[in-house]
Amino acid sequence: MIVSTRPEAQTPIRQQPRQDYLGRQLREMPAFRGLLRAVEARAYEQFDLAAPLLDVGCGDGHFVTVVFEEKVDVGIDPWGGPVKEAVQRGGYRLVIQGEGACMPFPDGHFASAMSNSVLEHIPDVQAVLDEVSRVLQPGALFVFCVPNHQFLPNLSVARFFDRLGLRGLASAYRRFFNRISRHHHCDPPEVWQNRLEQAGFRLERWWHYFSPGALAALEWGHYFGLPSLVSKVLFKRWILVPTGWNLALTRAILQRYYEEAPENPQGAYSFFVARKIDNR
Repeated sequence: MIVSTRPEAQTPIRQQPRQDYLGRQLREMPAFRGLLRAVEARAYEQFDLAAPLLDVGCGDGHFVTVVFEEKVDVGIDPWGGPVKEAVQRGGYRLVIQGEGACMPFPDGHFASAMSNSVLEHIPDVQAVLDEVSRVLQPGALFVFCVPNHQFLPNLSVARFFDRLGLRGLASAYRRFFNRISRHHHCDPPEVWQNRLEQAGFRLERWWHYFSPGALAALEWGHYFGLPSLVSKVLFKRWILVPTGWNLALTRAILQRYYEEAPENPQGAYSFFVARKIDNR
């Protein structure tokens, strides 16, 4: 299914001026998701991503409306419900419901690509990386972020069981949380580098972010955020009362994690900056 219009912009996609990403995310998203997305939004300020820009795994399109000043050229996602939301939000010139491993674009169509916390959910991720490489121009930038090998060891409940010597319960909890997170990959940078090189990319830079404390806030936010899920199902809104007084306590708890240094060696997520190799 293809909706919206054909991409036309050819100038770099500019990020919005630095803003209160955490405040905006908390008004529109569950706290655990809002914290992570706010931290990631800040990371994009350092990039000028050339148009046409491809967003692999665009979801409901909320993230790009927060991060980018102008419309992103193309978003693609396999799920029909989120694709419809992405169209309604208006953050893309073109939104496609389709698989990242088989995109309806010619070779070298895009000047840059991004994928925000998506690739970890894809079983055959190599096929998607190969396809992203195919549709990118030589020398094009590809930036993405994913949970890494420190995600599962840093889970607070599992670490509590570890301290008690309950290794079996710790392992069971890690499997449970990984399953509800829908993760197929929580890999170290070396694994991603091998995948990228196989697809025809050169890894230029990577860093870890999101401290164990921030991950604990995300972890417990899954449980305390159940009322937001009820609100979404009943009223089509994650946050029913998005006012300052209603979100003040949540903001006070999460602010310290939002203000952490952008790089943390113990971080549970990694950001990657790769470039398609120019073999001409």
